[in-house]
Amino acid sequence: MTGGSIWVKMESRQVSRSVGKTNDVVDLYAVQCCICFKWSTVPTKEEYETIRQSFKEDPWVCFKKQGRSCDNPGDLEYDTSRMWIADKPNIPKSPPGFNRILSRRSDFSKFDVYYITPTGKKLRGPADVEKFLQEYPRFKDINPSDFVFSSPKIPKEMILGTPAERGDCETHSNKKLKRS
Repeated sequence: MTGGSIWVKMESRQVSRSVGKTNDVVDLYAVQCCICFKWSTVPTKEEYETIRQSFKEDPWVCFKKQGRSCDNPGDLEYDTSRMWIADKPNIPKSPPGFNRILSRRSDFSKFDVYYITPTGKKLRGPADVEKFLQEYPRFKDINPSDFVFSSPKIPKEMILGTPAERGDCETHSNKKLKRS
């Protein structure tokens, strides 16, 4: 079993159009079956991170969800009622006490990735991680490679000014979505 599915997070399209960066809460996590390409919701961020961290070795299939098979309808359809973003596979789970957050740029061009530490500090990149781990020896067992700042992809039809924003984009329900 190879490839086939992509990881997505969704967020509400009800967003501020203010200048600068906006921090939006992801309100739904979803995964696409690598066999039938139907979408399943993932109930928690923690479960989502667990699935995502080993995606290449253990791709998602419908029967991993209790009482589910590819014969069942998907939990949701890919459409433009929400902003979908394609996360990269095999990103490690956030270390205990740390929170990986996404900050969407106001022009919808991309997301920036940050980690919030147990002390409340925001880590913006690998240099910040190294500095933080040196300053706080109690976190010495945490590996800097557990912090991945790769930004998820925004499908073209989700970017402002595209047909999706105008509401005339094709709906992709059971099609395999490919990253460009």
